[in-house]
Formats: sequence, structure tokens, C-alpha cells
Amino acid sequence: MTNTLTVADYVASRPEEQREIATLLLPVIEEVLPGAGAVWHGHPVWSLGARPGQSPVCHIKGFTKYVTFGLWRGQDITDPSGRLEPGARRMAAVKLHTSSDVDVELFAGWLRQACALE
Repeated sequence: MTNTLTVADYVASRPEEQREIATLLLPVIEEVLPGAGAVWHGHPVWSLGARPGQSPVCHIKGFTKYVTFGLWRGQDITDPSGRLEPGARRMAAVKLHTSSDVDVELFAGWLRQACALE
């Protein structure tokens, strides 16, 4: 069975507060990684490769009480804010509980750094 869920479908399926967060994140991500988003493993992932998940750069994922904005090589970028939390391997993410947690300029800088690593 083919997964036909799109990034827009995923965002539309989330609770209101998470949709608001995603609405702020998507333009930031699309500016740095235009057209590179797809749903992979159940949530939106932006990659540099020709297929979803090939050379992944970032993702968003909704949980019960927050949305994560994660970077595959997040531990390798400079984060003067200290907001990125280390994860598995070289990943790092920030938990966003409300739309006021989104820092467009900071996140765009993280994305540009992450892309430069690939």
C-alpha cells in the first residue's frame, strides 16, 4: 500500500496549537529547502536527496503536548541559544509547546548550517 499522506495532510491532522506551530515552521523550512519535504516514517522530513529520507536535514513531528523541530546533524551546528537538545546519533531537536516558541531567525540559521554540513 502506498503512503499518499502529504506534508499538508499531516499538518491538517494535528491539533490546532500544533497546526499553528507548523504554519510558522513551514515557510522557514521551505525557504531553505524548497520542495524537499515529504512524509517519511509518519511525519514530515526534508531531505537533500532525490527520495524522502535520502540525506535528511530536518523534520517536524507532533507529540501529545508539543511539536519537535529536529535536525539530523543538529549536534554539529552552532547553537548559541542552547535550545537544541541532543538526541540519538548526531541529531538534536527543540520542543515547541506554543507558537511563541518558534524563533524564525534562529531556526533559519540552524537550517542553513545543517544544509552546509551535507
